[in-house]
Amino acid sequence: MRILLSVLLILLFVPSWSGDPRLALLPARVEMAAHRVMLDPRDPLRVKLGGLTFLGGVYLTGPAPAFGGFSAMIVEGDRFTLLSDGGNIVSFRMGADWQVREPRFAELPDGPGTGWQKADRDSESLTRDPATGQLWVGFERANEIWRFGPGFAPAEARAAPRVMAGWPENGGAESLVRLRDGSFIVLAEDQDAVRGAVELPDVKVGLWFAGDPTRPKQGGFTFGYRPPRGFKPTDIAELPDGRLAVLNRKASLREGFTAVLTIVDRGAVRPGRIATGREVARFAAPVVHDNFEALAVTQEGDSTILWIASDDNQLFLQRSLLLKFRLDV
Repeated sequence: MRILLSVLLILLFVPSWSGDPRLALLPARVEMAAHRVMLDPRDPLRVKLGGLTFLGGVYLTGPAPAFGGFSAMIVEGDRFTLLSDGGNIVSFRMGADWQVREPRFAELPDGPGTGWQKADRDSESLTRDPATGQLWVGFERANEIWRFGPGFAPAEARAAPRVMAGWPENGGAESLVRLRDGSFIVLAEDQDAVRGAVELPDVKVGLWFAGDPTRPKQGGFTFGYRPPRGFKPTDIAELPDGRLAVLNRKASLREGFTAVLTIVDRGAVRPGRIATGREVARFAAPVVHDNFEALAVTQEGDSTILWIASDDNQLFLQRSLLLKFRLDV
């Protein structure tokens, strides 16, 4: 009775919380499903898209409101790890039957701020060292890069590179990749490159780090990346031959979200130079398209496989797509 009276007094006399709501986390009970999609709903047999061959795809569903928002991805064999822009982690296995197996939910154990608001866990990019299992996450708003132990163990290191200090809150380290030689590349989504004292609005800032960007006094240089006109880079991955695949996204009221995949020669990434990608495929109606933000590369025999995922912004009008392609160029 005393406990019940105390609860009633709190409800009556303590004002309700009116500040920012708690960042939505995935529930303890793991439930998700995959639903098949076609490349072109008007032509179910179509598989060619520019220099890509469509090998299949699904859209993923799970418990609202935290499920979705996937901005980065790692694929190892049949194991998928998707990271949302709110710090939620969804991992699962999926084979040739496109059915989800062994799904797991988790959240980043650490990051900028307290983790109460989305701004504290605005995780937009992800890369991994296959030898050690260490993971690096790029956080927008904070403009920081964090290193986590294998399996997203507690953070090992963090850095706020001075060259990233002035990047836009919602246009920072959207793309991050660890190359096989141990160097790293970061692409800004919205930070324009500068040549002399002149801003180049059609060129985005790129950073090359000689090694782990969370380690002090890491050498590197700045370069420029020119995406297709009107597009912004959202992810980057290294191909088996050393070239770089870049996913670029555009949003417009007339077309909604569209995307372009480009390939950049590794030699084009040089101090002070501007790297321009070659368009490989364009995702626009009638082809399946959405807010594509995540890109991963795997190999199956002699084939180079590209996986592309979308950030549904946790809105019912969008989908969490996961598409598989073979690169033919």
